[in-house]
Amino acid sequence: MRRFPRLRPASAGLVMALPALLLAGGAALAQPSARQPAPRPGSAAAPAPTPAETNRIVAVVNGDVVTEAEVRSRARLFALNVGLQPAPDLTARIRPQILRQIIEERLRLQDIRRRRIPVGDDEVAEAIGDIEKRNGLPPGGLRAQLREAGIEPRVLYDQLRSQLGWGRLIRGMLGPNAEPSPEAVQEAVAAHAARVGQPEYQVSEIFVPVENPSSAGETKRFVDDVITRLRQGLPFALAATQFSQSQTALQGGDLGWISANQLDPEVAAVVQRMPPGAVSNAVEVPGGYQIVQLRAKRETGRENATMVTLRQAFLPFSTPLDPQNPTEQQRAVLTRAQAIKGGCDAVEAANRAAGNVRPADPGGEVRLETLGPPALRQLVAGLAPGRTSQPIVTPDGILVIAVCAKETKNLATFTPEMAKQQIMRDRAENLSRQQSRDLRRRATIEMRG
Repeated sequence: MRRFPRLRPASAGLVMALPALLLAGGAALAQPSARQPAPRPGSAAAPAPTPAETNRIVAVVNGDVVTEAEVRSRARLFALNVGLQPAPDLTARIRPQILRQIIEERLRLQDIRRRRIPVGDDEVAEAIGDIEKRNGLPPGGLRAQLREAGIEPRVLYDQLRSQLGWGRLIRGMLGPNAEPSPEAVQEAVAAHAARVGQPEYQVSEIFVPVENPSSAGETKRFVDDVITRLRQGLPFALAATQFSQSQTALQGGDLGWISANQLDPEVAAVVQRMPPGAVSNAVEVPGGYQIVQLRAKRETGRENATMVTLRQAFLPFSTPLDPQNPTEQQRAVLTRAQAIKGGCDAVEAANRAAGNVRPADPGGEVRLETLGPPALRQLVAGLAPGRTSQPIVTPDGILVIAVCAKETKNLATFTPEMAKQQIMRDRAENLSRQQSRDLRRRATIEMRG
């Protein structure tokens, strides 16, 4: 039985230093124009559909209609995320899976509404705001980007509403079973202790279900196409959010650190042979196909690392810097930056005084060994706690960093709380797949055209 470790919260990036982490559901939406290549020679953009085409009903799910416009918008959303032009060949290739995904979401939304599971507009708006914040977009910027790409924002909103509501529904169905007994937690901790020194894998997954045997071949072709895109550079977390039907979809498919016996046997056999960074071929598992990415591996219970807590102050320039001819304002900013002394409190105060252009806290504890670029890692490594760095000049302003704390930790420590979260996620995932199968079995689905 598969278990899910506690998912670590994403952290905001340190200015010009820490890479931005993907937020499930929209990280690639920040810069679509930069990622979309020009059409290939000989290819043509899809002709504008007529109103009759877009309003055409392609499926009826328990009385709810799915229109051609919804399928086209979801296909455009996928193309935007991947950074491709929504050409006719791409739309045709992914259309069957897009339609199945919309039907799956419609079934889930119907069940959510039938059970009166509340998912407020404010919750969806908060998720959208988080996406915008992490991608440097102003409020309303995501909606504008979607409309510019010909995508109705409701397409993304409905997807988020379905994911949020479904998670809440599953937790409610679990009821008292969601909380593992102290004995079950102790057993999980003891089992982990018995594996100390054995291989452990940091894995992400995409699970695509097969609704019935007749669609297995079509689903397999779609999964293979996604794998091709992943190997061409499509971020795994983005693809997982878009297409995975696992409970891990909102976390970008992150399974965390797990041992081989916590995976389906077919998946474990593949993961054990994979090098870090690799993406697997399609693996047939009960209920569908799974794609996995091995991000890293280590020995269970053993991973010492230096963890640092940082604060930053960013003092902006009013105009871009010309190093050969700095302005008076830029000289004054440098003088203020050089005067920042006194550690983290002073750095936070300086950042507030500068207008909080960048967050003072770049995201909690950071692992020193993975901090980049190397020059920044070397600078932080040489700073004692309570000391501030020399001003770091960038084209847009000056950055000052302080180290608040520095500590060596064993990141592979397995606590009872982590064991509890593993058990709860395992139970939620099993129930989610069972409930999805039941909804499909009871549903009246009419495909048209």
